[in-house]
Amino acid sequence: MKAKELADKLGLKVFCGDCECEITGYYVGDLLSWVMGRADEGNCWITIMNNLNVCAVAKLLSFSCVVLCEKVLPDEKLLEKAKAQNITLLGSDDAVFATCKAICDLNC
Repeated sequence: MKAKELADKLGLKVFCGDCECEITGYYVGDLLSWVMGRADEGNCWITIMNNLNVCAVAKLLSFSCVVLCEKVLPDEKLLEKAKAQNITLLGSDDAVFATCKAICDLNC
């Protein structure tokens, strides 16, 4: 599934990015060092983190997209950097668990 399909099916906001990257898996986490050591390339990262470091981790691991949950908005620096690096940044109004459940329902 592409990030665009995920956004369309779940009604996610698109903050930036072309949404054409293929999602190869999912990873949920908010501790950046933990995510860096365990997530895989092509993952869709689900988090509530919204600072500039999110961009660094997403770029380092070549994530397909990042979903900010719980109505979290990207801070100005994150949004600027994500646009510059063509990182797809999405937003969900739902809690992390509800977002993950909705994704599981799509993929099961």
